Amino acid sequence: MDNPGVFDFPPITRLHQDRTRRIHTILSPGTEPKPSGLGQAADYCLAHHVLEGAERAARTGERATFDRYTANPHADAATDSTPTVLGPRIVVAPALTDLPRSPISETPYYVLGPDTEQAPIPLRTLAAGAFATAELTGFGTLLATHAVVVVLLRTKQPGQRLDSWTITRLPGTVFLDHIDDPTVLARDLIHEAGHNWLNDALTATGTKIDDRATFHSPWKQSARPAFGFLHACWAFPLTMLYTAKVLEHAEGDMRGFLTAYLDQQRGHLATTATDHPRALRLLGDEGLRERLAAVHRQALTL
Repeated sequence: MDNPGVFDFPPITRLHQDRTRRIHTILSPGTEPKPSGLGQAADYCLAHHVLEGAERAARTGERATFDRYTANPHADAATDSTPTVLGPRIVVAPALTDLPRSPISETPYYVLGPDTEQAPIPLRTLAAGAFATAELTGFGTLLATHAVVVVLLRTKQPGQRLDSWTITRLPGTVFLDHIDDPTVLARDLIHEAGHNWLNDALTATGTKIDDRATFHSPWKQSARPAFGFLHACWAFPLTMLYTAKVLEHAEGDMRGFLTAYLDQQRGHLATTATDHPRALRLLGDEGLRERLAAVHRQALTL
């Protein structure tokens, strides 16, 4: 990433501080929240896990679980974290049956709780390697603040479809399939952290996007509302910039895999060159527009 400073966005920092403080006040009124020691972005992410867990426990009448959440505003993450070059991360690998669906999300999700266990050592090692690769290619700031909890899902083989996603109610958390290669995992971490970043940026700037306007998405092969179109035109270019960097040193089958991915994304992104400036005009915050435009513009040059 030639300009990692693009991820430094003061409104997001203020959002993290304010939202974390408000959640702690809701869960433990009259008390002064103590930092987890994992950093402000981690406290923000973990506060949302605790809020979701406490709400669910309250709805189902699980008083002991509710008390555990309110007494542990950081979900005990400080003692269950994986060291990485970006600081401690929480890496888990729950069974798919432990990922419920509910009205809060169209996709399965996972909330840290009293029974949470760390992922097996090989998966934590894989994740730590992915964070190191992302840091070396200029994406450390993005992942440090928007990929705090990593939920590793299905183990796949190279060439198989890798699904990944985020949900807005658990910012800083990413859900990913994976293969046994940190270079590919880093790519997908960057993609999903990019979605988390943009969601926070839109919230922090109070941006409401008029979704009556639609734009053709080459990734979905359909007309998409501006919100989804802008998300794609941010997250995929980030992975393109990352892939171009790691290709400088990739060898063998991995080089072929990454080259094919970058070629595919070049074709997709080129078709958005006209519509992207039009979609950006729907955003009222100049700083946000500039960041999205800069990344899109840089990726088009690859």
